[in-house]
Amino acid sequence: MDSTTRNELVNRYRDGFRAVSEALDGISETVLDSAHEGWTPRMIVHHLADSEMTSAIRLRRLIAEDAPAIAGYDEERFARELFYDQRPIEHSLSALRASRETTAEILDRLSEEQWQRAGTHSEIGRFSVGDWLEIYAAHAHDHAAQILRARGKG
Repeated sequence: MDSTTRNELVNRYRDGFRAVSEALDGISETVLDSAHEGWTPRMIVHHLADSEMTSAIRLRRLIAEDAPAIAGYDEERFARELFYDQRPIEHSLSALRASRETTAEILDRLSEEQWQRAGTHSEIGRFSVGDWLEIYAAHAHDHAAQILRARGKG
């Protein structure tokens, strides 16, 4: 990945929290709990928080460990077992924001050598820092769009 593409993806990653916040702006409790595409907006927010905290650790392991094993997880089970359908969203939004902000600080400082580091993901095989960025630069925006569709705005 060239540096221009990488910088665009880092900026998109950094913008993810804003996209989710705007998608949720003014949402009612009724719509927050209306299922669309399988999950409610409430569940999506909790998924984003858990996924982003997990991804932040994955990135740190890719950078700080030699060829780490990166484990996948069962998102549906997390949703069931961690009460995604019941919990208020405020703390999960705070976790999403903090995870994105602290991770962006790291991304801004990576050397070219660090961008090339990789491990092995249990579900997809070779998994590099660049692969990580491609996935998570889109992740929050994809779910923000899902929230907007649930609100009839997308």
